[in-house]
Amino acid sequence: MRFEFIDNHRSEFSVMKMCDVFNVSPSGYFKWKNHQPSQQEIRRNQIKERIVFHFYDTQKRYGSPKITGKLQSEGYTITERTVSIYMRQLGLRSCVSKKFKVATTNSNHMYPIAPNKLNQNFTTSAPSMVWVSDITYIPCREGRLYLATVLDLFTREIVGWRLYGHMESKLVLDALEDAYQAKKPEQGLLHHSDRGKQYASKEYQKKLESYGMEASMSRTGNCYDNACAESFFSILKKELLQGKRFQTKQEAYTELYRYIEFFYNRKRIHGSIGYLSPVQYEQQYYQGLLA
Repeated sequence: MRFEFIDNHRSEFSVMKMCDVFNVSPSGYFKWKNHQPSQQEIRRNQIKERIVFHFYDTQKRYGSPKITGKLQSEGYTITERTVSIYMRQLGLRSCVSKKFKVATTNSNHMYPIAPNKLNQNFTTSAPSMVWVSDITYIPCREGRLYLATVLDLFTREIVGWRLYGHMESKLVLDALEDAYQAKKPEQGLLHHSDRGKQYASKEYQKKLESYGMEASMSRTGNCYDNACAESFFSILKKELLQGKRFQTKQEAYTELYRYIEFFYNRKRIHGSIGYLSPVQYEQQYYQGLLA
């Protein structure tokens, strides 16, 4: 730091005088000045530049595991531990989730409950074979908001979603309609949800039947049965919400649209699908079928 200060101010003050003030030797300064970085130093600086780029390019959302994946995809041979060390040296720390929860599942109803056909089998072999759905609360000063999503278990893509100021059946029905219109899945798709009244309602079950989808529901009080949907909400709250409250409903919609459609579906990489984004993973799958 002292040598850098001397070098930055050498046009203003005598180098010898500054060396004397900072109690460093002139020979030490000139040795530092004429130092040629090694290939190892050049590579380390290049990696740090890429780490900084990926960290801020994702709005501080990526930690060392995902940044390691991005660097490896760029051709760098590097471990997650090394990336973690470099990030600490650079003072970079990804966002940390703040826990908050509002109950969105009301299973106190008289509607029939579908059996748990998914049974925590979260692996599938193709897109549009299994969809998982859920609802979460979105903080907003202008009024309550609820987000309903439909997630494809194979690609992790949010294939349908709606944001409304209520939790009535229309919220989940419209999210399902969006998903169906976007993907037009073949009959036999397994649709899993919790046993809330919105999903168990006659309207929703009739819509599933009209689409040729099989209904599956979690067991009572078992959040692990719908873990993938819960996982998305955990990511959303960590990377976008971070305990904050939107000022208006329009602001909430705009920010969620940007996050889901532009970042999460198209850009955000997932370790479970080879450090690709959901859209990239789906494209890779269909390209493989054509090969």
